[in-house]
Amino acid sequence: MKIKRRIRVKNEIPTASMADIIFNLLLFFMVTSIFKMEEGLPIQLPKAKSGTDTQRQQIMHIWADRFSRISINDKLVRTEHIQGIIASMLEENRGIIVAFNVDHRSKYKIVSDIMDQLKEANAINVTFTSLYESTP
Repeated sequence: MKIKRRIRVKNEIPTASMADIIFNLLLFFMVTSIFKMEEGLPIQLPKAKSGTDTQRQQIMHIWADRFSRISINDKLVRTEHIQGIIASMLEENRGIIVAFNVDHRSKYKIVSDIMDQLKEANAINVTFTSLYESTP
């Protein structure tokens, strides 16, 4: 008499290539998904037709160099005196424009300190000036 061997089939899912399948699914979803960029509001920005010339008396220049020296209208001042000077000038003429000129090699701390002093003096009209250099 012949005895037949029974082959038992295991109920398993082969996981040898599971990492490959997951990687391919991840790659597929990354390639096919659409990332929507934030669009904001649909606005049209105003365009300047022409600038207006301001009188020299209405502009106050603050200069700061890379050695942390500060000058207001060609007079050297200390950082803590800026608020008093600007506040007194603004009392005389509220329409004064403060032109802020800073050397590109100066430390940002001096810029921050001057801006704090301008805030305390309630200087509203502040412009940052720069030079435009075209590359040849």
